[in-house]
Amino acid sequence: MTRTLALADRAALFCMKLLAGLNLMFFITFLIVLAMATGRAHADATACSGADLMEKLRKDDPDAYSDVRKQADAVLNGKGVLWKLEKQGAAPSYLFGTFHLSDPRVVTLPPAAQTAYDAAATVVIETTDVLDQSRMMAAMSEEPELMMFTGSQTLTSQLSAEDAEALKKGLKARGIPLASVAKMKPWMLLGVVAVPQCELARRSAGEAILDVKLAQDADAAGKALGGLETAADQLRAMASLPMEFHIQGLVETLQLGDGINDLIETMIRLYQQGEVGMIMPMFTAVMPHQGGDMAGYAAFEEALINKRNKGMIASADAFLSQGNAFIAVGALHLPGPEGLVEGFRKAGYTVSAVQ
Repeated sequence: MTRTLALADRAALFCMKLLAGLNLMFFITFLIVLAMATGRAHADATACSGADLMEKLRKDDPDAYSDVRKQADAVLNGKGVLWKLEKQGAAPSYLFGTFHLSDPRVVTLPPAAQTAYDAAATVVIETTDVLDQSRMMAAMSEEPELMMFTGSQTLTSQLSAEDAEALKKGLKARGIPLASVAKMKPWMLLGVVAVPQCELARRSAGEAILDVKLAQDADAAGKALGGLETAADQLRAMASLPMEFHIQGLVETLQLGDGINDLIETMIRLYQQGEVGMIMPMFTAVMPHQGGDMAGYAAFEEALINKRNKGMIASADAFLSQGNAFIAVGALHLPGPEGLVEGFRKAGYTVSAVQ
């Protein structure tokens, strides 16, 4: 039993590292040209692919599939991506869980979410810094160490010879020369390798991830815009964790190879179904032998999820008090006892699932 729990925890830890990489797609918007300069042709030639691992599990191992279903059903507020927030004295607002990708299935809002978005007076995303390149460049220049190695340090100087070779091979398979990203911190590079080639191709072609598209469309429609964090806040959270922790996550992700396509495809389908609470159990079921540094699990969860959730709730109050807001944040921030849905309830809001 202990062995089973350890495997489950390691898979969950890898899942969180991968999701953190997806979250950094906000910032990869501004670094993607560098990383893809010589790899664009390779990426453009790669069609989106990937198998639904949950469907495969359902056919190949019904008992394991049933166990994942039970685990997902036990996740507090694990079903749904759109929630209505109500509090006396203000018009209702909505909380929407996003997926930080530009996949057409993701950027097309579900009908109820589209209706809420269209009617909103204010649209709020995690950080509006990504909408202003000058602000992003200013943040990078003020604290360059959050994104890049300074001085004589490089990414490979932090790696063992074995991990450096794995990194070189993994990047080559993605059409990215190591020299072009040698000064990039591992949590930034993870944002490049944690997504399929087709996603990188869309990003390098200028297609926006869902969160950015929501903000851009809102601005074009004359809606007010707001952010819950700054770019520096998010990067400081990543940088607060040990370098070894990030290096391991980067190497593990590279070792997946084309398997990343299956994981992302499965996550997209679960997201479309509103099965946010099934994502972590899915990882446990389909890749139970993935390694992980369990000593860093609690710190990772606290820094990247729980602490940020508390900050988001505090920042959201100003927008919610005005009413008629549409707040869009990564869907994995919604469920669980420390998630935003439960957090807003504790803050005095009536929160009800819409879709």
